[in-house]
Amino acid sequence: MNKKGLLTLLLACIAWSMVMAGPSSAEYADIVLDNKIESMKKAGVKAVVFPHWFHRIRFKCKACHEDIFILRAGANDINMTKIMEGEFCGRCHNGMTAWEPLYCDRCHSYTGK
Repeated sequence: MNKKGLLTLLLACIAWSMVMAGPSSAEYADIVLDNKIESMKKAGVKAVVFPHWFHRIRFKCKACHEDIFILRAGANDINMTKIMEGEFCGRCHNGMTAWEPLYCDRCHSYTGK
C-alpha cells in the first residue's frame, strides 16, 4: 500500500473511531452554521457544515482558537466577504494552505433542513 492509501486508511479509522465513540466525541462533531440562513437562501446556498473533527485531526485547538475564532457562540461574525479577505476560514482556505473558497458546495452542504 502506498503512502496516500495508508494515510486515507488511517484517517478513515480515526473518523470511524470518533463516530463509534458516541456523545463524548460531540465536541469534534460536524457543526452546522446557519445563523445567516436567510441571506444564504437569498444567495441560493445551503447552510454551512463545518467538519470540526476533520480539522481537529490535523490541528491542535490553539491553531484556530482564540486567534481566528472566539470560543463563544455568536461571537464570530463570519461572512463570505471576510472569508475572501483572509479572515476566519479564509486564513487557511486561501489556495495555498487549503483550497480556496470558490467551491460553494464544499461548505454550503447541509441537507438536514
